Amino acid sequence: MAASLRPIITICGTTGVGKSKLAVELALHINRMSQKFGWRGAKVINADAMQVYEGLDIITNKVPESERHGVAHMMMGFKQPGEQYVVGEWVQDTLNLIDELHNSHQLPIVVGGTSYWIQHLIFPNRLVPKEIVESSSSGTEITWPEPLVKAFATLPPELSSLLQNLPEDPPSAKMNPDDAFQLHALLAILDPVMSQRWHWKDTRKVLRSLEILKETRKRPSDVVFEQSSAIQESQPRFRTLSFWLYAEPSVLGLRLDARVDNMISQGLLDEVKSLRDLAANGLLITSTSGASSKIIDYTIGIYQSIGYKEFCKYLEDPSDAAFREATERMKISTRQYAKRQISWIRNKLIPAAEWANVDGVVVPFYLLDATTLGEDWVRNVQNPAFDVTEGFIAESNMPDPKTLSEAAYKMLTVTKKNVRLVPFAITLHSCIS
Repeated sequence: MAASLRPIITICGTTGVGKSKLAVELALHINRMSQKFGWRGAKVINADAMQVYEGLDIITNKVPESERHGVAHMMMGFKQPGEQYVVGEWVQDTLNLIDELHNSHQLPIVVGGTSYWIQHLIFPNRLVPKEIVESSSSGTEITWPEPLVKAFATLPPELSSLLQNLPEDPPSAKMNPDDAFQLHALLAILDPVMSQRWHWKDTRKVLRSLEILKETRKRPSDVVFEQSSAIQESQPRFRTLSFWLYAEPSVLGLRLDARVDNMISQGLLDEVKSLRDLAANGLLITSTSGASSKIIDYTIGIYQSIGYKEFCKYLEDPSDAAFREATERMKISTRQYAKRQISWIRNKLIPAAEWANVDGVVVPFYLLDATTLGEDWVRNVQNPAFDVTEGFIAESNMPDPKTLSEAAYKMLTVTKKNVRLVPFAITLHSCIS
């Protein structure tokens, strides 16, 4: 089956490990060896949720043009900051682009820190299908299951009314804690399993769970359960060579701190001010609270960029102390994000790849140790990546991923677990407030 799948290369990892650098090096290597490899070349596809936005190159950490060395970077900087762009949209757009590249005999290299985007690209059937979402409006009668009918009967009037009139935007847990808590209380009655998964302050996910319930007439946890059994049987869309660039946390933390300092010196605050101006002029997505006030939802769109939330308070009341506090908060947020990125890769992406490889390796997964740079980069990252890529393209024998380094052996040895589906939306409300 592996031979019938078209190939792609993916590169994931935390911020600050050189993903874009490796992507460019691989693309140039494939271009140089095009006659040997049988491909006309390679192009890079962005898989970073923040880098899809136009401009704001510092806060989104886009690779500078000077470091791209003529390699085309696609799916980057094509959305306006006021637009919401979610995983299902990116997957579909990227699938179309990969088709175009394959048809022109170009090898796609998908690179970015949003690992769950990459995972949903490789493995199908992990998003709530659009067909299910649309079925409730297709004219086909869908009955409510008995457990939900019984749960509806227990709803107090205020929660019953809330279910009938769900808000278009998630309420702010900070500005409207009562509304946020009521939303979670409604989910707790209708789907106790899913309510335990989301904190009551995570109103975006709580609201999306309730929307899925109304759209599918099923408890979201049941949708997850029904599809999870198919996850282990589902095959990847592509023969995928996956690289994970990894750096030891103690070293990475210092590197990330220095990166924040560098971003500030390059003009980060000017970009934060630009975002604030866009929001003030109604050109960015906001959550509406009350009839006339707008509040920023830091969990959607460009607002999620690390640095925006952290420096907003400083810009409202500048002082040396506030600047130091904002800088430290940005460094902490960056390190915490790196930890979450590693956790997703180890607990979600690697197990999914292992299930796909049970009957034959179709998603070879390699860790490259980027703990030290300079000459060590060539020895530990570039050369192994070139060798593995050549074997992958030639469909010849490839080394055991755990033998590349001590870090590879340690980090790729994970406990096997069932791969559970995460209910992401195919589309969300996209608007300019």
